[in-house]
Amino acid sequence: MAEIVLEKVAKEFAGGRAVDGVSLAIADAEFFTLLGPSGCGKTTTLRLIAGLEYPTSGRVLIGGHDMTRVPPARRRIAMVFQNYALYPHMTIFENISYPLKLRRTPPAEIEVKVRAVAARLAIDRVLDRAPAAISGGQQQRAAVARAMVQDPRVYLFDEPLSNLDARLRLESRRFLKAVLRESGGTAVYVTHDQTEAMALSDRVAVMKDGRLEQVAPPGELYRRPASVFVAGFVGSLPMNLIAGEVEGGVFRSGGFSLRLPLGLLRHSGAATLGIRPEDLSLGQGGGVSGKV
Repeated sequence: MAEIVLEKVAKEFAGGRAVDGVSLAIADAEFFTLLGPSGCGKTTTLRLIAGLEYPTSGRVLIGGHDMTRVPPARRRIAMVFQNYALYPHMTIFENISYPLKLRRTPPAEIEVKVRAVAARLAIDRVLDRAPAAISGGQQQRAAVARAMVQDPRVYLFDEPLSNLDARLRLESRRFLKAVLRESGGTAVYVTHDQTEAMALSDRVAVMKDGRLEQVAPPGELYRRPASVFVAGFVGSLPMNLIAGEVEGGVFRSGGFSLRLPLGLLRHSGAATLGIRPEDLSLGQGGGVSGKV
């Protein structure tokens, strides 16, 4: 089991709090994404799970064991970085096998494991090449292979697709999801790309200023955002947000008014109306007049 639990985790640096009291429960074998703009604390949260940073307060549990102060090497996690972190002077085979060599795994076992993982990821024909001699997509697969060969309980991904072009990103999303489904590992994925998060994830945590705004499956984030920030951040075309007030089941903003559905009639007072572009259509009469 590789359930990950964060209990009121905070991390302070000289400039302030990067992570501010985050509590999360990530299920075993779940693909979980931390999504948010630059500086929101998502990478710091990932590093706290990895053990590359220790929290100022709170606890980190993996598989039911308190790992708050346990070094990374003893957590059975594998991390794939944004720049892949492949050693340029080593071949792809040597890069993939390096974690096993550090554990003093017998050479014969290393040979079998590396070639098996490389075959699964379709990079078995480039094992004798240097990183500079293969494509960006192959480098990304080599970085994933180096993670997989360790047989980790948890995979941590820090924006691993950001250096790829649009076509390769799309292919790599499919490849990553398929590989992780097959391996059965728990994955925590960091990105600022909401399309990536929605395509890959079982659940997504949207972060802002070191705090969680909402944790939900992708569809729920889109249909029922918990805050104005989530409503404006999630969606390839931003949600239309109009400030106004509700009175008697009618939303008013300047000269604009709209009778609300029954499910929204409980609220009164100041409010923000959010409408997705695809939920607007042209009518023959009785609609809202305006200028496009």
